[in-house]
Amino acid sequence: MLPALESGGVERGTLEVARELVNHGHRALVMSAGGRQVPALLESGAEHFAWPIGEKTFKTLLLVGKLRKFLLEQKVDIVHARSRVPAWIAYLAWRGMNPMTRPRFVTTVHGLYGVNRYSRIMARGEQVIAVSNTVRDYILREYPDTLPWRIQVIHRGVEGQDYPHGWKPEAAWQQAFFEQFPRAAGKQLITLPGRITRLKGHEDFIELISRLKRRGLAVHGLIVGGASSSKQRYLQKLRYRVRSMGLESDIGFTGQRDDLKNILAISDLVLSLSTQPESFGRTTLEALRLGVPTAGYDHGGVGEILRTIYPVGLLPLGSIDEVCQRIAQLLQSPEPVPAGEFFPRQSMLDQTLALYEQLARTPRR
Repeated sequence: MLPALESGGVERGTLEVARELVNHGHRALVMSAGGRQVPALLESGAEHFAWPIGEKTFKTLLLVGKLRKFLLEQKVDIVHARSRVPAWIAYLAWRGMNPMTRPRFVTTVHGLYGVNRYSRIMARGEQVIAVSNTVRDYILREYPDTLPWRIQVIHRGVEGQDYPHGWKPEAAWQQAFFEQFPRAAGKQLITLPGRITRLKGHEDFIELISRLKRRGLAVHGLIVGGASSSKQRYLQKLRYRVRSMGLESDIGFTGQRDDLKNILAISDLVLSLSTQPESFGRTTLEALRLGVPTAGYDHGGVGEILRTIYPVGLLPLGSIDEVCQRIAQLLQSPEPVPAGEFFPRQSMLDQTLALYEQLARTPRR
């Protein structure tokens, strides 16, 4: 259960687990308001039920009784909630069922949510999946009544065949890309992926490109990510800042792209500059699995990934001078990224299905 099937890590993980369930002979029922990922879900053999279970209105509470009936009719064994409103609807429906026959209730904490009663629901699963050690620590710190044995860390993962070490996009794509962004050609390409929001560190990125240029480095910055309607004013602020600093030839805005993998692969350096800790940092992992040097602030899930794979990419928090010095070193004397099966997707899938199976067999309390 999740709000919608558009884009993002929650949606991608849902599709991956649903496909794995079907491959193992199980039924995978996904409930959401729909979205552009629905065809891919159906193609995998999973089923989709279009319910507005993510809407933050009191009207959504009317779905509780309907969901309880649905769970009985479909003979559901596991209810897995991946977002707060769906988790509340699932919990209220589940709580009103016979404890000896109702499905088992699982939640996944994908983010470091604001701490309040509304978010508390994500720690109420019979089993709670944390997508990183950072998230596990957050749950135990902010919701100390959560029993530690109920939390299982299952890191997100990427498919090695999808992100092979050293892979580069075909020449035709590269030619088309540099025709679209000609000012990036022949420069060291520094990429900041992520949606346009104040939390992703775009202002730090602009300042870093300016300082690297003043050091005489031939760099070009790419801001890769779209802006929602509510973030258009912030996007215009960023564009104005680039113009006012004389960096229009040095920083490009790509908008939302479906070829992020290709952009990562041709980059000389990928950055993660989120001012708040990320719960995991999948894009950082994808870049590293491609063998692209990657640097990010030393906190949250990004810090976990870099410490495991590429510790030279850890950036100190709070000092733009030190960060600029470290990035200049990485550009002038790049250290190769080790190849390896770090955080494999199959491990995430195996652990998730094992959790389902163990919970289904566990005697009810």
